[in-house]
Amino acid sequence: MGGIHICVCSTFQINTNGFVAMAQPSAESTYLGKMPAGFGMIAALHGDLDTGDGVGKVYYRQDASPATLRQAAEQINRAFPEDDEPEHAVVVTWVDVASRQHHDHSRGDGLEKQLVIASAETTSYAILLYPRKGMQFASTAVGGSSQAMQAGFSKGLVNYLVFSTRQGPYYRITTERETSVRALAEETNSGKRGVWVYEIGTSPYFTSVAPGEVTDLPPDTGLESRVSEEATSKRYPGGGQQVTYSPYEPEEEVYRKEQPHQGPHHGGQFTVHTVQYQPQVVVVDDGDINVDVFSYNSETCANNRNKCSTFADCKDYASGYCCHCRPGYYGNGIQCVSEGKPQRMNGKVNGRVYVGNSPSPVEFNSNDLHSYVVANDGRAYVAISTIPARLGPSLQPLSALGGVIGWAFALEQPGYKNGFSIIGGEFTCQAEVTFLPAQEKLTIKQVFSGIDEHDHLVVSTTLEGRVPEVLRGSTVQIEPYSEIYQYSSNLITSSSTRDYTVSLDDGSAETRTYQWRQTITFQSCPNDEAARAVLPTQMLSVDQVFVMYDSNNELIRYAMSNKIGDVNGEVTSQENSCFTGRHGCDTNAVCRPEQGTQFTCQCAAGFTGDGRSCYDIDECREIPLACGEHSVCNNQPGTFRCECNDGYQFASDGHTCIVDRPVDHCAAGSHDCDITERAHCSYSGGSSYICSCLPGFQGHGRVCQDIDECQSARCHQKAVCYNTQGSFTCQCRPGYYGDGFYCSSEHTKSQCETHRDRLLGSTEYGPQPVPGQYVPTCDSQGAYEASQCHGSIGHCWCVDRNGLEIPGTRTGPGRGRPLCIEQGPTVHVYPLPPGTHLLFAQSGRIEFVPLEGYNMKKTEAKTVLHLPEKVIIGVAYDCVEKMVYWTDITSPSISKANLQGGGAIPVIRSDLESPEGIAIDHLGRTLFWTDSMKDRIEVASLDGTKRRVLIDTNLVNPRAIIVDPVNGNMYWADWNRDAPKIETSAMDGTNRRVLVKDDLGLPNGLTYDPQSSQLCWADAGTVLLQSLQPEREGLRQGNQLRRLRPEREGLRQGNQVRRLGLEREGMGQGNQVRRLRYIIYILLPSGTHMIECMNPAQGDRRKAMGAIQYPFGITSHGKNIYYTDWRRDAVIMVDRQAGTETDVFLPQKQTRLYGITTAYAQCPSGKNYCAVNNGGCTHLCLATPRGRSCLCPNNALGVSCGTQK
Repeated sequence: MGGIHICVCSTFQINTNGFVAMAQPSAESTYLGKMPAGFGMIAALHGDLDTGDGVGKVYYRQDASPATLRQAAEQINRAFPEDDEPEHAVVVTWVDVASRQHHDHSRGDGLEKQLVIASAETTSYAILLYPRKGMQFASTAVGGSSQAMQAGFSKGLVNYLVFSTRQGPYYRITTERETSVRALAEETNSGKRGVWVYEIGTSPYFTSVAPGEVTDLPPDTGLESRVSEEATSKRYPGGGQQVTYSPYEPEEEVYRKEQPHQGPHHGGQFTVHTVQYQPQVVVVDDGDINVDVFSYNSETCANNRNKCSTFADCKDYASGYCCHCRPGYYGNGIQCVSEGKPQRMNGKVNGRVYVGNSPSPVEFNSNDLHSYVVANDGRAYVAISTIPARLGPSLQPLSALGGVIGWAFALEQPGYKNGFSIIGGEFTCQAEVTFLPAQEKLTIKQVFSGIDEHDHLVVSTTLEGRVPEVLRGSTVQIEPYSEIYQYSSNLITSSSTRDYTVSLDDGSAETRTYQWRQTITFQSCPNDEAARAVLPTQMLSVDQVFVMYDSNNELIRYAMSNKIGDVNGEVTSQENSCFTGRHGCDTNAVCRPEQGTQFTCQCAAGFTGDGRSCYDIDECREIPLACGEHSVCNNQPGTFRCECNDGYQFASDGHTCIVDRPVDHCAAGSHDCDITERAHCSYSGGSSYICSCLPGFQGHGRVCQDIDECQSARCHQKAVCYNTQGSFTCQCRPGYYGDGFYCSSEHTKSQCETHRDRLLGSTEYGPQPVPGQYVPTCDSQGAYEASQCHGSIGHCWCVDRNGLEIPGTRTGPGRGRPLCIEQGPTVHVYPLPPGTHLLFAQSGRIEFVPLEGYNMKKTEAKTVLHLPEKVIIGVAYDCVEKMVYWTDITSPSISKANLQGGGAIPVIRSDLESPEGIAIDHLGRTLFWTDSMKDRIEVASLDGTKRRVLIDTNLVNPRAIIVDPVNGNMYWADWNRDAPKIETSAMDGTNRRVLVKDDLGLPNGLTYDPQSSQLCWADAGTVLLQSLQPEREGLRQGNQLRRLRPEREGLRQGNQVRRLGLEREGMGQGNQVRRLRYIIYILLPSGTHMIECMNPAQGDRRKAMGAIQYPFGITSHGKNIYYTDWRRDAVIMVDRQAGTETDVFLPQKQTRLYGITTAYAQCPSGKNYCAVNNGGCTHLCLATPRGRSCLCPNNALGVSCGTQK
């Protein structure tokens, strides 16, 4: 059945003929005996009734007393067990009312009935009560014949086409038969005889009337219903009777949740005195209710003009000021956007959602939401990222997640306004979704925070509740629907019922339904009386709905077309194309309707062209002095922005740049960050600072809340999780053993541990080895150490993963341990303790050394990750998610792992040859790497799904790479033997230039200290002696063998390398030489063998440390530089300011160390354009020194992305 829309405006009218009218009733002859009527009506039981001679009475009253509301709640909750309790109500009672044809009736044999209109926060109910003793007749005389009385709901006549009307929707409770009238006192839909409850939607319109769900009656006790007894038990002065169901206010959704309005509680009933033979109308007026719950500062435009949008004018009124968008723009004056210009929304989605009957929720935090609306045709697109496959398919029916966005920028029909035109971009929307028939409920809260510096609307979304399961692989189709929006000064409500079809893999399909109720709160300007006038109710029409879940990329997408217009949704056959969206104007143009079906296309403000094609105007170039002194002009699509130079800040007028007198609010304690136990204040220069929540807390830094890690199943299933402020602990349950992250019923020993413990034996003093006995050593994971030693005889040897000696590896006393290949299949992450650490790669391991201040706590060093048979080259750390990323040249691949516990997670496994250097932009959430075989630099999102080549020319051996996210710069080193160099560019690959090219040999490592703006590098120079084994084509250094690519090893003719040719050295092929084993290459000395630093903006190159041997990786923290050295197999600490080596850490494994990075306890301070909502980009957002670039991934074929239009 269609929606029923019966207005309960600021007045409603009570009629003695048994109904409440929402408009002026027409003549009796037009509605008696008819249902539906030609006007809005709630009919308790209407017919030709009479209250003459003081016999019949009509009573009404309003009330919000607790006793009244409890009684109404009892009736509602019996009919709708899950629904909310009412907050307001109005009661109308018809007592002893007679049929006009029996006007000479005696008191007590008339008709009695009662109507209660009760309203909860977002829903209205009609409660109808029919006592047995009050049902004395079932029909009245109409036109000379007897006709059954009617009960039900009717919208009345509605406009049709242009000059005609037709009957609107209605709902009939009774039929044409008298038996249906008499059944009202005997049956029920609420579980109580004679009581009927209907859910009739949100004010001021009633939608989708739903009857109560309980039609069974309890066993009859022989007593009349309480309704009947109470309706006849008490008398009022004047002969009336009291019906104890309370008076209620008419449903008007105008009350703030924080301060619910308490309606007037009248002390007694009010009798309606009538004129004989004339139906009486009682007007109940609640116009005194004040609904302005927000207020502007009642000042003048002189001091508040800057609070208006740049594209708005300020106007003074008697009580204050208001802002109004200028022609060509729309909004509420505080927020204005250009007519016809496409709009973008960006934000984050958080949620805790149960799927189907699952006992555990799917939780997600800070998932990206991006939306794009073509404003001149009302088409909206919404995408949400990183939705796990467990939840994604079941969110497909919720196109409503983009519904309020569609409403905000819907295509406007003549005389109607979309949401943004009315309330601007700062509002809160809360919706409740009820899935039928199982009554699963999901709450959606969306907070719109206005337009950011990129002209994008910012929205934060939270989901909480349960949704029915949609199986993986299923598709969802949503039918077109309409939604009624009702407006008051600071509140908008809407509701609708939506059907969707789920198509399964087996070809079967199922149609499902959910109910949608929504409340939007916002701040209006109370000073403009004309603007405060009650807006007409409007209908949002939504069609062409498309939904899809992309399981490969964990993306959910919605698309829909939106129009806002008349509640009837009627269109004419001669409709102008501007109102259908089929006009062909450019996406950056507004369609201007003219006479009839004629229209013109006009480019939006900030664009130029003929309307069919529009191009951005570069105001910075076209308008001289667009920005004032000490500022720069930044052109943006359709507009421009002025930014103050460094050392300046905007004055209070928002336009003039004045000298910035910096204040360190962190040191002064004048910041607004949360308390130090939950948040950290980071000074970022000038008077700026950044608030960030400490690990274990979440929020924006000004308010931080503890993360309950126990909700995300961080511990083993056989462990108990204990949440603490900022942290958590795991403890195995009784009878289980382990660290809480893994628990077992038995302490299962590894082969090495069993071997070791058997040899150790046991005494009353604990394990004791047999004198002279060899006892194997096991690593932290229980595997055999790769090298084993017998202390009694001084011999050492290598073993395989089963502990068996590898022939030819034994060394004698005094010769030290042999170099052994790592064994063991374990992949395990050791949770990183709190604090700042050094992370470095060593063969198939990533190890950490804690830092105390700037000093290494060498005794507490441990392996954080063990990946046997891998060669890890580069390491990088994401301080936001506490993840370590690394490159592996054996796979080759890029992977990551959570340092709080867990295993390795592949990120990129294709189209790689030799990935080496790696860097993380923790602000823009991207990773960068070099590939020394493909000779290119690439970038990708942190999950690897969006990947793009940035630089693939003029590279020979790129290795080290770092990024400076705050300033938008990228640096890398190319150790090309012929022309080594260090280069820089913006993080999008543009503005590439060489920083250093002279006096370089082998620049292996790079690091950048944002505090001092120092870029430092380590130069390994050249290797002195290497040899080639032709039959294995390998390059040998000592006992280690690696593959050779001559052109990459620098083995070529030139001023650095000389080859001892066979023929020239007299070693020609022939009888003299039967077998050639070695060709000797002599690499002449080059490079600096030192650490150097410079400020990239100044080019002031200086030496930080000299006489180093063979550095590979380098990182910095504070005043110190830390680097790994291949010759010393060590991590070496250098005081950069003093230029001296201050400490050395020798890992237990004496093998080559590769990349090194700093894992900060807290992210470094600073921000960039990509830090908020991905910078407004649909795919990759890459910071640049002056802003950001929105780029498409290389594989984004046929996808609309990149820089905003």
